Amino acid sequence: MSASQPDRGLLTSARIEQTLRPPGLDWITALRAPAIKQLAAEGGPLQPSLFTPAPAKAGDRDMAEITSPDYPGERLVVCKNPLLAEQRARKREELLAVTENDLARIEARVQRARKPLRGAAAIGQAVGAVLGRRHMAKHFQISIGDDAFSFAKNHLSIAAEAALDGIYVVRTNLPAAQSDAATTVRAYKSLSGVEHAFRSLKTVDLELRPVFHWTAPRVRAHVLLCMLAYYLEWHMRQSLAPMLFDEPDPAARDAQRTSPVAKAEPSPAAQRKAARKRTDPAEGEPLPVHSFHTLLGDLATLTRNVVRLGGDRLTTILATPTCTQRRALDLLAVAPTA
Repeated sequence: MSASQPDRGLLTSARIEQTLRPPGLDWITALRAPAIKQLAAEGGPLQPSLFTPAPAKAGDRDMAEITSPDYPGERLVVCKNPLLAEQRARKREELLAVTENDLARIEARVQRARKPLRGAAAIGQAVGAVLGRRHMAKHFQISIGDDAFSFAKNHLSIAAEAALDGIYVVRTNLPAAQSDAATTVRAYKSLSGVEHAFRSLKTVDLELRPVFHWTAPRVRAHVLLCMLAYYLEWHMRQSLAPMLFDEPDPAARDAQRTSPVAKAEPSPAAQRKAARKRTDPAEGEPLPVHSFHTLLGDLATLTRNVVRLGGDRLTTILATPTCTQRRALDLLAVAPTA
């Protein structure tokens, strides 16, 4: 069986039942906010006590496995990321402040003496535009009349949402013997690599142009070619990592990570490379560090010219590679040929 890690917005429960279970596919995904809120309801399996300090271990736990009758035969791994919690709290406060300011302006329009805003429908339309723009309706209590408007923050709603800041739930049908909690979370977080692959297929790196196909075989063939192109790019990135801003030492990066939930920090080698903008001197002459896109552009300047030397005699002349180009070709284990 193969496991997949699709986006949580795409892999709904209905799609799991209709598409993945019948052929016996394994999968890893994550719950969306309403499902997490349901698990955290009173008496539910997702409670704050999951993240109290573990015995004989300093610091808070950031990962716990739970079960729920709503997901029979499945495993749920609850993760709490403090950095994500801070980010969400800050974002919510910003949106609340902006929304409150906009609502106060509407309130002032209703209360002003000259040309006040009148009519429940007109007031409601103005309020709805403000709340809909930032999706903050759940956090405000609104009262609208023909000649009156008032509002107040819904502190219970805000506190309930804040209690789940930084929490996400990874869902899978893989047994623990095949993929423990830490391995499951790492696999789910590798989804960012999949997302990067799809972004790069037809944008910066590969620039495969969109093609409209009208038959299933042609659609499948187009998808296959796209994946083969990305597969080639992936292997090139692995080989060219010392010359790219990519992580050159994944093992060192993973070794310094305290938990799969924690943010991955670049390895010392990656930090040195990013700071110096030059390759490691231990690997030879320090060279400028590139993105994959700019390095391909540099390699594209290599030329192969066919010259006619009197009569019908043709001679092939290869451009002399620069130091950067020679290093890239060595890493790729290829050599220009006439």
